[in-house]
Amino acid sequence: MKVKIGTSTLELLQGDITQQDTEAIVNAANRSLLGGGGVDGAIHRAAGPDLLAECRTLGGCDTGDAVITRGYRLKAKYVIHTVGPVYQRSRPGTERLLKSAYQRSLEVALAKGIRSVAFPSISTGAYGYPLDEAAPLALRTIADFLRKHPEIELVRFVLFSPKALRAFEEALEKLCSSRRRI
Repeated sequence: MKVKIGTSTLELLQGDITQQDTEAIVNAANRSLLGGGGVDGAIHRAAGPDLLAECRTLGGCDTGDAVITRGYRLKAKYVIHTVGPVYQRSRPGTERLLKSAYQRSLEVALAKGIRSVAFPSISTGAYGYPLDEAAPLALRTIADFLRKHPEIELVRFVLFSPKALRAFEEALEKLCSSRRRI
């Protein structure tokens, strides 16, 4: 599924983020940046040991923030590492931190002159953020950013499971219908 936001394209697909040919891919990292499970582990394995070596020099990353490294063995030239929040419904700031993870990733891309970025669904795996809450928030955040920054030409969400793709498609359809044009 693809939609235009100004001159930019927002795309949803099911696949493997490590195989994307965008200029950058986003890693749903942990605060240490030293690898883990899920998307984080897959990116570290595909990029090779040099990614871990560079991450060791960064001193970690705060929740809601983002940092950039080279992509090494990946098709993408860069990896933008962001740390999403662990979901806790009653914890104030969880939504703000997830929004910040997406926004800071795009700010880092913009600062580096990157024009195409592939995102996973941040915090919806081991961190437990419900897809039906995370997808609309992620898509609104990206759409708002692209309206202000047409320099980023493509944002692609690469979703691992059919369930995640469905949740993002439904959220994007609702977003499009609520705004007449996105």
